[in-house]
Amino acid sequence: YPLPEAQLDRFMFIINVSYPSQEEEINIALSTTSGQLPDLKPVLNAKQVMEFQDLVPQVPVSQHVAKYAVELVQSTRPNQNGSSPDFVKEWIDWGAGPRASQYLILGAKAKALIDNRFAATIEDVRAVSRQVFEHRIILNFKAEAENIKVTDMIEKLLKTVKT
Repeated sequence: YPLPEAQLDRFMFIINVSYPSQEEEINIALSTTSGQLPDLKPVLNAKQVMEFQDLVPQVPVSQHVAKYAVELVQSTRPNQNGSSPDFVKEWIDWGAGPRASQYLILGAKAKALIDNRFAATIEDVRAVSRQVFEHRIILNFKAEAENIKVTDMIEKLLKTVKT
């Protein structure tokens, strides 16, 4: 059953997993019903995972990047000191809270590390914004009636909020 907004907000990302292609599903069906165990090789051990988790918060983020992340989050709120875009006021009932700012920055730091960079950028923030926002923005009835999707709002916000 669906979780309440307060519980959803505790999850850093939403990750939408689609169904496998026909070929992928055939491979899944064959490999999981053959009785043979696959030859798995670890990519990281537990110690390396913990080291990576400890490293992420140490990645530097500039004041400029943090300001962009916070402005992006605040732009999702319909009553944010009158600074929200008109389409937010028209279609969004509830915007993202402060955890979204934290998760945008942490996600951007992790993305920078994965991409072999030593500092997070605005592009990193933008790259993780869909996963951070999709379960945090609540549309109003008007948006639902007009078939507006949360992903549409996120795209509009990314085009609207200046870098």
